[in-house]
Amino acid sequence: MPIRNILILTVCQLISATGAIVIITLGGIIGSKLTSDPSLATLPVSMVVLFGAAATIPATMLMKRIGRRYGFAFGSLTAAVSMAIIGVALHRQSFVLFAFAAALFGLNMAFTLQFRYAAAESVDAKYAPRAISLVLVGAIGGAWVGPELVKYGEFAVASVQYLGSFLGVLGLFLIQALLHLTLGPLRGEDKSIKQKPPRPLGKIAAQPIFIVAMLGGAVAYGVMTFIMTATPLSMHIHDGFSLDDTRQVIRGHVLAMYIPSLISGFLIEKFGVVRMMSLGAIGLIGACLIGLQGQEYMNYLGALVLLGVGWNFLYVGGTIMLTRTYEMSERFRAQGVNEVCVFGMSALASLLAGTIIHAYGWLTLVLVPFPLLAIALFGLFYVRKDPLAARLQATPA
Repeated sequence: MPIRNILILTVCQLISATGAIVIITLGGIIGSKLTSDPSLATLPVSMVVLFGAAATIPATMLMKRIGRRYGFAFGSLTAAVSMAIIGVALHRQSFVLFAFAAALFGLNMAFTLQFRYAAAESVDAKYAPRAISLVLVGAIGGAWVGPELVKYGEFAVASVQYLGSFLGVLGLFLIQALLHLTLGPLRGEDKSIKQKPPRPLGKIAAQPIFIVAMLGGAVAYGVMTFIMTATPLSMHIHDGFSLDDTRQVIRGHVLAMYIPSLISGFLIEKFGVVRMMSLGAIGLIGACLIGLQGQEYMNYLGALVLLGVGWNFLYVGGTIMLTRTYEMSERFRAQGVNEVCVFGMSALASLLAGTIIHAYGWLTLVLVPFPLLAIALFGLFYVRKDPLAARLQATPA
């Protein structure tokens, strides 16, 4: 399996995860200090997800026109600019400017989510599960670097709290932009190879397995974002846990999201995508059940760790399932529709998280995902014998 692109994308995933962790960890905390309305505290984090959802189709179409390497580099530069604007917002104590910068960072997230497709297109189709999961491993590094930037950057600039954290992220995204420009060729980019004529988008999207793949990704990201966005507020603001305790829980969650990627691709090849996605949905249900047991430190940690593992199996599996539903000539349209649904669900979840945690509290919040997870499990049961799903069972090495 070619590894050059995989290594580049893995490092870029590390950088993107670092930036996302800093925003997620500090977004609600800084937001609560910059606004007098507690229900708006998570708005900056929600803006990241909302504008990421809005940018998915434009990002996909831009990469179709100029290629993934230049599209990814553009996304990195938007993230760097957003970090600079956050610095100004912190200096001026401006909630509006902070929310605007977070929205700009969301544009970068629309590109970052498509690293997994670039990984799949860097190798033969039979190696796609491994490639996708291995690139996501890069976020493990982000789980260490991000919290450290939060910790050591908090007072690195004595006059402006947290400015050092965001300046560190700015530098990393400039490095990422350069790395993207070194990406090698991807499947589907060679114009000399004749591709099959694309089918109408409606025909692609009407496939039951396409719907279930998209549903799996949307539910995985939506439930994960919903609970993760609310956790720093619930722990630090409502329950009085220290920022260090909150940081450790978020770190544990992110590690749990990505450490399974070391083996999830191989597990999907061995046991099948439907089984592993179902296991992921069950893991998310377990996370909610742990959250219902109380609001002690170990309840938060246990719930967030299982939330991460469940997300990995359901989300990675959904991505792999999706790649089997389209031809290379159809990939950008099919991927764009999927990303809109996934990021749209995540945006809605993020917007609701702040309101629900403020109005109803943690115990009500962790009850909300149950119906969505039941629907996802039903969909997986429905397509378990689909011929396309059968192609995703044991794959020869």
